[in-house]
Amino acid sequence: MNLKELEHELLKCEKCKLRHDAIAPVGWFGNPESPIVFVGEGPGGVEDEYGCPLIGPSGQLLDKALWAAKMTRDRVLTTNVIKCRPKGNRTPDLAEADFCARQWLDRELDILQPKVIVALGGVAMHYLGNPDMRITRDRGQWFKTKQGFDCIATFHPAYLLRLTGKSQVAAKWDVFHDLQAARDLAAERMPEYNFMADEKTNLFKIFRKRS
Repeated sequence: MNLKELEHELLKCEKCKLRHDAIAPVGWFGNPESPIVFVGEGPGGVEDEYGCPLIGPSGQLLDKALWAAKMTRDRVLTTNVIKCRPKGNRTPDLAEADFCARQWLDRELDILQPKVIVALGGVAMHYLGNPDMRITRDRGQWFKTKQGFDCIATFHPAYLLRLTGKSQVAAKWDVFHDLQAARDLAAERMPEYNFMADEKTNLFKIFRKRS
C-alpha cells in the first residue's frame, strides 16, 4: 500500500466515536520523501475545517520555528497521532491515541520509513515512546520508537502559546535546539536532501475549508 491508498482508506474511517464529532479525518501534509516526520497530537478546530494537520495558530508557530531551523512545511512531513478532532478540542486520552495510531500512524510510518521523527508534545511522545515519559523531563532526548525509528520529543507549539514572558522565551529556544538536532541527524543520513524552500509554505493557499 502507498500513501495515497492509505489516505483514501483513512477518509472512509468510521472505526471510533471521535469520527462522529469531526467533519472528517485529517491526514498528513508534506513531502513523503522527507527523511524527517513531525508527529503532533491531533487536529483542532481549524485543522478539522481545512483538512490539514497543524494549520491553525499552533501550526503557524511551528512554521516559524521550522523556518528558524532552516526547514519548511513542504519539504518535511507533518501528521498527528489522532486523525479526528476530539469534541471540544480536548486532549485525547491514551486509549484513544493508542487505538487511532495503531490503525493509521503506524501504517503511515511503515510506508514513509523516516530517518528521524520529532514528537510534538506529550501525546505523541507517549505513543511513540512509552507512557512513563514526561515532556518536561525527557524532551530533547533521543529514543527509539516501537517501530525502531530514531525520535526526539519537543514541546508542542500549543504549549508555547500558553506560556508568557521568560518561560515562553526559554521554551522556544528549547524547541529551536531540538529541531536543529533533528534536522542535523536527518541531514547526516540524507545529505543530498533540501529541507528548505525559498519561501514559507502558505497552507491557506493550498487548502480550502471543507463542509
